[in-house]
Amino acid sequence: MDFSWTEEQNIFRKTVRNFAQKKIKPRVREIDTNKKIPEEIIKEMAKLGLLAPTASQDYGGAAVDWTMAAIAAEELGRADISLAIPVLYLVEAAWGFIFDQYGTEEAKKKYLPKICSGENFCGIAVTEPEGGSDIVGAGKLKAEKKGSNWLLNGEKIFISGITESSKWGGVHLTLARTNPSKAHKGFSFFAVPLKDSKNIETTLFEDMGRMGISTGGFTMNNTELTGDLLIGEQDRGFYYAMEGFSAARVLIGATCVGAAEAALELGIEHIKNRKAFGRPLASFEGIQFPLADHHSNIDAVKLQTYRAAWTMDQMYENKKATHNDVAIAAAISKLRAPVYAFQVMNEVADWFGALGYTKEYPVEMGIRGVRSYSIGAEGTMNIMRIIIARELLGKEFLPYK
Repeated sequence: MDFSWTEEQNIFRKTVRNFAQKKIKPRVREIDTNKKIPEEIIKEMAKLGLLAPTASQDYGGAAVDWTMAAIAAEELGRADISLAIPVLYLVEAAWGFIFDQYGTEEAKKKYLPKICSGENFCGIAVTEPEGGSDIVGAGKLKAEKKGSNWLLNGEKIFISGITESSKWGGVHLTLARTNPSKAHKGFSFFAVPLKDSKNIETTLFEDMGRMGISTGGFTMNNTELTGDLLIGEQDRGFYYAMEGFSAARVLIGATCVGAAEAALELGIEHIKNRKAFGRPLASFEGIQFPLADHHSNIDAVKLQTYRAAWTMDQMYENKKATHNDVAIAAAISKLRAPVYAFQVMNEVADWFGALGYTKEYPVEMGIRGVRSYSIGAEGTMNIMRIIIARELLGKEFLPYK
């Protein structure tokens, strides 16, 4: 076992941290208020290779491994406690990778370089009005063959990046049913461009947090896609989606670690300087004990998250781990990271007292933002528990069979 970082990883962390602390952190309130990530930040992220960084260099990516990808996610979460920029980052890192792995050469050449340069957006569209956690049983968006093309009909909702994709261009990797008789083996993945596409209507929701990136949905009515927009093999889409979700869950874990550590640091500075009854708040055991618990929880989930990232590297680079190994490791990180991060932020808000309920400090942005990760982004908490139990007990004990 070796818990140290390599020289390359240390340099990478320092580079991302310097950028994020200098360029992103001072503008987080502005991003949250204006509900938009400034264009200059997008461009600078592109210059540093932080947009779809896991994509190959052939298409403009940085080809970083998953440990490095997690380091960047942690540092972006530390700087943007509202979690808007981290959402943009992790969505493109996870799904840009899947697009790079399984997309057609024609589609990748058209979209991936622009995704990596910040000109286009890459997102994921799986959730439907009646099919969130139960997408296999309730997913209704259908794709039917029309010559060499495809006709898609149905709706996706609670999708990140609707405005960004509609304005910038790019694709959402969209799960559609292509063989209704085959359950999860009857789904295919498509790269769906929202901008300037016929027969696609978009809608927007106003989230309570992570305001800098949009959330909404789109409806497809006989939307025709060319054959090159099919991702990978027909009827294998469910497997590609699950692979992408594992990647996204690891990056969510890292994002939560960074944001939680930032909140805890803010709280520690406050309790050292704020006095009550003639003593610093930090001298009271009622403050010290929760601090010790929260630090320990975040330290634990940090180890779990980087173990998951390491497991992914073992699978993709060394072929020494399986998708099942990755799935359980990623689910463990996703199960704990958002919950512990929320608890940290809630505690820190208590330490600030009335100030914690104002917008004078960024803690409230973190509370609003991190909550999305436990409610449903990349899978609810109970879905994580089902994944973990499935790997421990075997698929014959799945509750939905």
